[in-house]
Amino acid sequence: MRDLKHLIYFEDLLQEANNELVRKAKDEGKKALGYTCYFMPEVLLDLPGAFSVRLRAPKCSSPDMATYYMSSRTCHYGRSLFERALEGGFNFLDAQLATETCTVTCRFQEHLQRMPGVINNATFKIDFIDVPFKKTENSIQHYEEQLQEHVLNFLNREFGIDTSDEAILKSIELHNEVCEIINEIGDYRKLDNPTITGYEFAVITLVSMVCPKHLIIDKLRETRDEMKTREPDAKKNYRVKVLLAGSENDDPEFTKLIESCGGLVVCDRYCYGAVEARQPIEIMEGESPLRAVARHYLETSQCTRFMEQKDMRARKQKIADLAKEYKADGIIVASNKFCEYWSYERVIDTVVLQRDFGYPVCSIEKEYINNASGQLRTRFQAFVESVELKKIQEGK
Repeated sequence: MRDLKHLIYFEDLLQEANNELVRKAKDEGKKALGYTCYFMPEVLLDLPGAFSVRLRAPKCSSPDMATYYMSSRTCHYGRSLFERALEGGFNFLDAQLATETCTVTCRFQEHLQRMPGVINNATFKIDFIDVPFKKTENSIQHYEEQLQEHVLNFLNREFGIDTSDEAILKSIELHNEVCEIINEIGDYRKLDNPTITGYEFAVITLVSMVCPKHLIIDKLRETRDEMKTREPDAKKNYRVKVLLAGSENDDPEFTKLIESCGGLVVCDRYCYGAVEARQPIEIMEGESPLRAVARHYLETSQCTRFMEQKDMRARKQKIADLAKEYKADGIIVASNKFCEYWSYERVIDTVVLQRDFGYPVCSIEKEYINNASGQLRTRFQAFVESVELKKIQEGK
């Protein structure tokens, strides 16, 4: 396939949090608002006068300073974020909007709050929201109240951001267009011979999360239009199709590693993936914009922090449905080492997705940045070969 016009530019934007477009938006006078979790609705951080940045710590392999504060037995992701903060990589942030969800990222954000000067920015502020563990009407009401007080009121009080219904509607409109573009590009992965790789799609999805949307959307539109005429390779350059599920994953190189072993990643059901984060927000009749946002983010989430049996079973069904929709031959479930929620979920997925749905599953525990790529390559090669053999035996 011919190279995507903007792919190298997109890759460059992912090399650091304070990328070219973030700096440009700051020069325009907009406030940079960091977040780490799906439950901090980016649509509320993209209100006029501000922009959201989902935090990453690319190329952070040795979070030694952060480990001193957070212990070596906590998730590498949270420690890597704090390491990058200690290095000055997040000094551009005007605020961090935090969630009481993932334990280690919560600890990372508490350190920002309790250690003045880590973020070297005189305007820097931080606030937390409490996120319910259920998806009832009462939960939605509580979540809406949390968003009103600790996001909208906070932004208006600290930075004078317009948080009116009209401003939220404008942000939802931009958000939904980005979602529609990403989903349209992602649909090409459903083809018998997909015209986009999992690595390319991961890069495109990530730039839509870490760059100001008003500055990146034109290039996303161009990429969508480019995909309409992109032809697949005459000969397939993969052996099997796989769905990648699991915990936090903002490293496209991990997807590239899988694909170098012959497994084309056709769907991403993980934190920072498009399956959840790029669903358009629908406002139902009689709903306020904020209520619609609260309902959308709570009801659409497949996060493993929801532990009721019906939610746990629904997550397995969701992965199986996605595998069928995207014509995946097998499933890779990857969790970060010491991930509190996904360490349990990964084990259950490995059993249930094979036993109840018949999909071959490869279970991986990994670090945030993968230094053990040789070991992972061996695992992925063996998995691809086993799935390929299964297809031959079934006559597919």
